[in-house]
Amino acid sequence: MALNLATQVGPLCGTPVVVDTGSVARVDQQSGPMAAWKQQPAGEQNLRCRIQKSAEQEEIDVTLPMSPGRPPLLMGAQPDLLVADKEAVKLEEAAVVMEHLGGGGGSVKGVPVFVMMPLDTVKPGGRLNRRKAINASLMALKNAGVEGVMIDVWWGLVEKDRPGEYDWRGYDELLDTARRIGLKVQAVMSFHQCGGNVGDTVMISLPQWVLEEMDKDPDLAYTDQWGCRNYEYVSLGCDMVPVLKDRTPIQCYADFMRAFRDHFAPLLGTTIVVRDSSGNGSCRRAEVPFLSRIERNLEVPRNRLKAAAEKAGKMEWGNGGPTDAGAYNDWPEDTSFFRHDGGWNGPYGEFFLSWYSQMLLDHGERILSSATSVFDSAQVKISVKVAGIHWHYGTSSHASELTAGYYNTRYRDGYLPIARMLGRHGAVFNFTCVEMRDGEQPGEAACKPEELVRQVAAAARDARVELAGENALSRYDEAALEQILNTAARGAEEKMAAFTYLRMGPDLFQPDNWRRFVAFVKNMTEGRGEQCRELLEREADRSVYATVPKVQSSN
Repeated sequence: MALNLATQVGPLCGTPVVVDTGSVARVDQQSGPMAAWKQQPAGEQNLRCRIQKSAEQEEIDVTLPMSPGRPPLLMGAQPDLLVADKEAVKLEEAAVVMEHLGGGGGSVKGVPVFVMMPLDTVKPGGRLNRRKAINASLMALKNAGVEGVMIDVWWGLVEKDRPGEYDWRGYDELLDTARRIGLKVQAVMSFHQCGGNVGDTVMISLPQWVLEEMDKDPDLAYTDQWGCRNYEYVSLGCDMVPVLKDRTPIQCYADFMRAFRDHFAPLLGTTIVVRDSSGNGSCRRAEVPFLSRIERNLEVPRNRLKAAAEKAGKMEWGNGGPTDAGAYNDWPEDTSFFRHDGGWNGPYGEFFLSWYSQMLLDHGERILSSATSVFDSAQVKISVKVAGIHWHYGTSSHASELTAGYYNTRYRDGYLPIARMLGRHGAVFNFTCVEMRDGEQPGEAACKPEELVRQVAAAARDARVELAGENALSRYDEAALEQILNTAARGAEEKMAAFTYLRMGPDLFQPDNWRRFVAFVKNMTEGRGEQCRELLEREADRSVYATVPKVQSSN
């Protein structure tokens, strides 16, 4: 279930790294983590989907119109957004992260920092990608004071060919490397497709046997009102239906988590981790990013909608979603449903949006219950990753959030029900867009990321759940890092439990970026607050010279 926060890893190339020659620091053009990264081929640039008009007509391929800056509307198979929204709403995934904070977490005074690994860290066929680059980079992160890394464990790689057959080889190698270096690993069970959208350079589909079942029954895919289907995730509407080789999707996810738990059991107490929200090294967690839209023509949700309409005494409300919500390229104020005085705030709008968001919450309950059952004996703690959908937050309807299943408007708090659900499972609330400022966003889109983060933090406090954070975009500049510090480590109420930084790659190890990042990690983890910037920069300089390892060639 969920919004994928995955982002592209751009072209990878060598770059200068500072090395210590004794008395004078010099720049080595051919060594360090940067020199070990190979350039990767670009992936497919267009989102494509399939439309079948009727049983008599053949299926055709279409490319949806690309319109940066336009908000997603109800029933969309794939929203077109600027990069900020694309990072947050890339499409549904289900992910679970195991955590056990062994000896290292307790020493962190402030907010522990994790770093996301590249999306293609593990190759198809079960091999670790760029071994020397990974090894050099992990050593640099360790020496900089980073607590650990986050890695996607792709369903489409591990259980690729046949149901119930799991290939963990690439992850075995990565986890052994992390164990040897002394880093913890956030292992995210990712049940969604990776890639296939504009700008993506990595493509990992769902398991082949799952795609075969979706080809037999296209209603297993998300479908919009025009019949366009999206195959990036199995629809939540069939969560409890045995449509995948006599198993339900929920059973498939639970079996995958169980196989991971059993295979990596020796590491669960030492290496496999996710930063626990209290930041004190006391527990494990499983993380589940949230999913975002409902399909039009799957029988199960359609029947549920009809039943809800009958209960409300309005049978006509059970025929489908709003018909006046516009199309992909419409602005909210140009639609009858989402404009400030539109149908979203009327009786039918309240009925449909309540039902729509409840489908998402029910899906969350099922995933969380499965994860809790699998990891209960291992003292796993659950965490849910919720996307920071800040587009049109400054409007009355909050159209972008409504289409994602978050029933949050000017008059209704849509994040408190999510936080309370997490509280029932003892889960952590993991939120994104922590690095963003309101003033950086285009005015016409009414973006308010800072206000959104404050609302989510308040919901977490009210529900008494812990809050962790991530950045939505790859940012290396001082302004973004300062914003993260102010939000995560220097909050007026309380600091975040942990922060995960997006993402490890060649740009992070550019000397200026790396120097700023090392100072940022020290500020976050040591709780230095407003300590002298010059002192931190001097310490960061020394760390850069001392921690960036030499790597002469890539594997």
